[in-house]
Amino acid sequence: MVTKEQILHALSHVEEPDLKKDLVTLHMIQNIEIFPNKIKFDVVLTTPACPMKGHIEHACRNAIALFVDKHMEVEINMTSRVNSVETNQLKGIKNIILVSSGKGGVGKSTVASNLALALADSGAKTGLLDADIYGPSLPIMFGLTGAKPTATQTADGNTKIEPIEKFGLKLLSIGFFTDPNQPIPWRGPMATSAIKQLFNDADWGDLDYLVVDMPPGTGDIHITVAQNYPISGAVIVTTPQNVALADAIKGIGMYKMEGINIPILGIVENMAYFTPAELPDHKYYIFGKDGGKRLAASNDVPFLGEVPLVKAVVDAGDNGFPIILDADEAIASTYKNIAGKVAQQLSILAATKA
Repeated sequence: MVTKEQILHALSHVEEPDLKKDLVTLHMIQNIEIFPNKIKFDVVLTTPACPMKGHIEHACRNAIALFVDKHMEVEINMTSRVNSVETNQLKGIKNIILVSSGKGGVGKSTVASNLALALADSGAKTGLLDADIYGPSLPIMFGLTGAKPTATQTADGNTKIEPIEKFGLKLLSIGFFTDPNQPIPWRGPMATSAIKQLFNDADWGDLDYLVVDMPPGTGDIHITVAQNYPISGAVIVTTPQNVALADAIKGIGMYKMEGINIPILGIVENMAYFTPAELPDHKYYIFGKDGGKRLAASNDVPFLGEVPLVKAVVDAGDNGFPIILDADEAIASTYKNIAGKVAQQLSILAATKA
């Protein structure tokens, strides 16, 4: 009869690729069950978006075959438990991810929306907060123009905003509370007060990830969010041209400033190239080439991926149906890969702080 000790010994030879420790040491093997010709166990990953999920499962099967019995039937339940990078969690939110850009017009909101949807698609409980106070785009991108969140009274007499749920995400934006045809001419203190309300007065429930679409630049909102909330890390969005890169460098520098110290999870290069439908093998680098890769390398931060310039992405956002929801679009896999790398970086950070 196979023993639990034999199984744990075998699986102690399987290393988690990112954390560089074996699965047993990391307490990732749970609920072992042993039958005459079969064994079952759970592998508890650090995120449902783990890009190495298939690799880890294959390695576990090989280890059982090599160290226990190659004829044994093995049933593995690949599950997950997202860990927090910051210990002072905000009301059940395990990780807050800022999506930021040095300048406007680089597709930051599109990246934030599709990143959040990709994380939710992996099985993670995810929210998306539109913190771009002066130019909220979430209502349009999710087909929620005119939508109004409801408010509920809590047992202690406080009022909580209920985020709107759509496509498996919890969504909140200042755009739900303002006239879309009117500008929002708020001074800094008013804007920072509004953003605090979106964080503090919303009933987000339990979330693995809250993705925050930040305003472009480096202003009051960034400092308020960075200094008042337990931010796990930031994703920087840029396009390849030098003017965007110059502003992105300032954004990276701001997050690295003393008193802020937010880890950079990586760089996304948006509008990286254009491929005409009639010439699918051609790439035209309209805005320059590999600017995001060079930016990541020069700042010693991960390069998360490049997103091509595709009209379908624009149309999807305008139609309230983000591109990642279209299974026929190859670009959807690009965003899923980016989400996997973001989750991967957060898992590594959480392990180093544990």
